[in-house]
Amino acid sequence: MFRTIREQIDTIFREDPAAKSIVEIVLCYPGFHAILAHRLAHSLYRAHVPLLPRLISQISRFFTGIEIHPGAKIGRRFFIDHGMGVVIGETAEIGDDCLLYQGVTLGGTGKEKGKRHPTLGNHVVVGTGAKVLGNIKLSDFVKVGAGSVVVKPVPEHSTVVGIPGRIVRSREEAPEPLEHGKLPDPEGQAIEELRNRVDQLESLVKAMLDEKIIS
Repeated sequence: MFRTIREQIDTIFREDPAAKSIVEIVLCYPGFHAILAHRLAHSLYRAHVPLLPRLISQISRFFTGIEIHPGAKIGRRFFIDHGMGVVIGETAEIGDDCLLYQGVTLGGTGKEKGKRHPTLGNHVVVGTGAKVLGNIKLSDFVKVGAGSVVVKPVPEHSTVVGIPGRIVRSREEAPEPLEHGKLPDPEGQAIEELRNRVDQLESLVKAMLDEKIIS
């Protein structure tokens, strides 16, 4: 348990430049509290202890604003940054070295039984307010832009943005940080292409009318 706590603290220092001390992390980081509470609840859940795992989960939710079902499987060095509103469903699976921002949902799409929540590979980053829904897999090194809604599987080393989520970048080089200010805007690009096409058609029609008038 001490090793888990130490590793979690090291992860926060690595991922969050605002972290100044161990005392600050222990006392002031809700993501830290929620993950440790989940480790305990998940252990009890796997041991088939009734009710208590859900009770721990709900108490953690009350104090942290982060809801993690005790059945969710979470890997090592997981970090929730400013975690208010994060929801992780019962059959969700999260790999190692993953990062979720505020308002992220790893949820289902209906009342289906069995595996109904997403699977995240290793080194996955999900931006603020993004929703990843259904029994889909986001492979290793995937990045999801803020506010996106992802409902289809995503191959590794891809960046996804938009509603519904579209792959706007796919590369197999060294992973880069998720910089929202530099993400492509597929909707904006489509509108710009339509505007250019309209301008071309208007020019063509005007040229044809001018030619008819002259003749």
